[in-house]
Amino acid sequence: MRAMQVCLNILMVLWLVATSGCSIQRLAVNRVGDALAAGGTTFAADDDPELIKAAVPFSLKLMESLLDENPRHAGLLFATSSGFTQYTYAYVQQEADELEEKDFAAALRLRKRAGRLYLRARNYGLRGLELTHPGITKTLQKDARLAVQVLNKEDVPQAYWCALSWFAAIAVSKDNPDLIADLPQAEALMDRALTLDERFEAGALHAFYISYEFSRQGVAGDPLPRARAHYERALALSGGQQASPFVSWAEAVCVQQQDLDGFKAQLGLALSIDVDAKPPWRLANLIMQRRARWLLSRTDELFLPKPNK
Repeated sequence: MRAMQVCLNILMVLWLVATSGCSIQRLAVNRVGDALAAGGTTFAADDDPELIKAAVPFSLKLMESLLDENPRHAGLLFATSSGFTQYTYAYVQQEADELEEKDFAAALRLRKRAGRLYLRARNYGLRGLELTHPGITKTLQKDARLAVQVLNKEDVPQAYWCALSWFAAIAVSKDNPDLIADLPQAEALMDRALTLDERFEAGALHAFYISYEFSRQGVAGDPLPRARAHYERALALSGGQQASPFVSWAEAVCVQQQDLDGFKAQLGLALSIDVDAKPPWRLANLIMQRRARWLLSRTDELFLPKPNK
């Protein structure tokens, strides 16, 4: 019922946008923007990923249209940045990964599209940070570690999604040296977010670092203990009810260590999660469980056969 009421409110305000004068139109745009920015939980709790796949593009384009009318709407900038990031990972990058063995050219096209969408998300994230910290985009380019010191705990959600989309764009665009050169900026944003609020989204920051510790540059020592510490903290903060830490450990650590038993065990834990136990995490868990099943289907490719004794 809540979702239906939100839709009715949006339709009514859209009618006002079309029929009203300038000041009322701006008020109407803000009303729609507020409704859309607050509507993320409706999608997050859905149990039909394919339905969300069809619905999200319209929602994202609507938010972009409203941002054309009011470019400084903080809620819309956040929702658009996080929305494009999540949609791209779940429905573009994952499809590219699954398609690569069957049609490499099609997978490559999808990854290029993913890169463009991630950068769109990154740009909205930077715009959101600019609202409260004017000039931060330029200062990030000059001295990223110094630039992020102006951020506070209230900036963590925007900083997280901005950095995550930035990292993702770099990961799928390894043939773009200019983008790879931006890595220190994304890293500074994510590190600052972790320092400010390690509990954000029940350990989402720690879940990210499970994988990232193995590619982090300029840090001495074995990355495995650092990744393990993030893994354990992510599990503690999520109560073990999010599939992401298990999938990240299996994919980033177990494959690298060629630990087949651990790989299967971690993915089994991800698949054993009851997605209905935590409705706000339902969609994310369904998407990560899909990745878990895909990874299990690739066991023979990811692990070298054990030598005969």
